[in-house]
Amino acid sequence: MQDTKRVKNPGKQRKRLFNAPAHIRHKLMSAPLSHELTASKGAKTLPVRKGDTILIKRGDNKGFEGKVSRVDLKAFRIYIEGLTREKVDGTNIFIPIHPSKVEIRNLNLDDKWRKSILERKKVTAKPAKQKAKQTKKAEKAPAKVEEVKEEKPVKVISVKEKVAPEIAEKPAIAMATEEAPAPKKLAAKTTVKPKAAEKKAPATKKTEEKEATSKSRAKSKTSEKTKGEQ
Repeated sequence: MQDTKRVKNPGKQRKRLFNAPAHIRHKLMSAPLSHELTASKGAKTLPVRKGDTILIKRGDNKGFEGKVSRVDLKAFRIYIEGLTREKVDGTNIFIPIHPSKVEIRNLNLDDKWRKSILERKKVTAKPAKQKAKQTKKAEKAPAKVEEVKEEKPVKVISVKEKVAPEIAEKPAIAMATEEAPAPKKLAAKTTVKPKAAEKKAPATKKTEEKEATSKSRAKSKTSEKTKGEQ
């Protein structure tokens, strides 16, 4: 049996394709089944055989449906009844189609080995479908939400409420108006410093005393003059 190790080099891939044995070539000739066949037979793909009815899904001959007349494993091509073209000399030849471009509409079940393959695929497909259904149900089922106990809000008692509850009951606007201090009036600017004023204060007292003495002297002089004249 040929080694099934994966190769990334395109040259090696082409070499393996062209030198592949018959059992690997047979698998490479597989095509997808229609939705009706997949539901009834439980298989998604099967190798194309002579006698299968197929529908071309891609290419120039898209939409053409017919029976497979020949399968060429060497060239990896299939030939369909009625799908022909005329050559220059006037002869008609079949148009080769790659199996990846077609869809199998009806299966030829004359071979007992093919029936056994479908039965085997049905058995393997059932548990896979059940698992898929279980996962879908699990996704649709709502997840259990853990009940979270609501914590009661703790009431914070301020210092104002403890001292004077009446003040605390007042609205915030009234409290703001009451608590707001009155604007301070700016005192008039004084040019004289306090120390200079204290120093000048005794000087004014001395001047007043001098003026008083001078007045008293002037009065005494006037009184003396008046007495001399008499």
